[in-house]
Amino acid sequence: MKIIISNSSDEPIYAQVVSQIKEQIVKGELLESAALPSIRNLAKELKISVITTKRAYDELEKDGFIVTVAGKGSYVAAINQEMLRETKVRSIEEKMTEAITEAKLIGLSFEELQKMLKLIYEGW
Repeated sequence: MKIIISNSSDEPIYAQVVSQIKEQIVKGELLESAALPSIRNLAKELKISVITTKRAYDELEKDGFIVTVAGKGSYVAAINQEMLRETKVRSIEEKMTEAITEAKLIGLSFEELQKMLKLIYEGW
């Protein structure tokens, strides 16, 4: 499991851990039932607080991405297909928002964006 922490990011460290683990699960890089590092080991590996790591794991469990078995550890949960779709839709919305913001900065009209989107979509 590869996680990169950016100290210059505005995003809190626990949220960086959460988003990167979610991304790896959604992309299939972390498979269902795969064991995650213990909270202590991940904290040591990332050189962050155990409390921060625990908060990240708690968030992942609350969101249904992992399950924790007392005394055994944390594992990738079986992914609910609806939840997976919602996560991907949210990611697409974020990317589209970023693209629209950039388009507005250079003065592209809504119609120009629609044409561009249609061309890209139909090109696939």
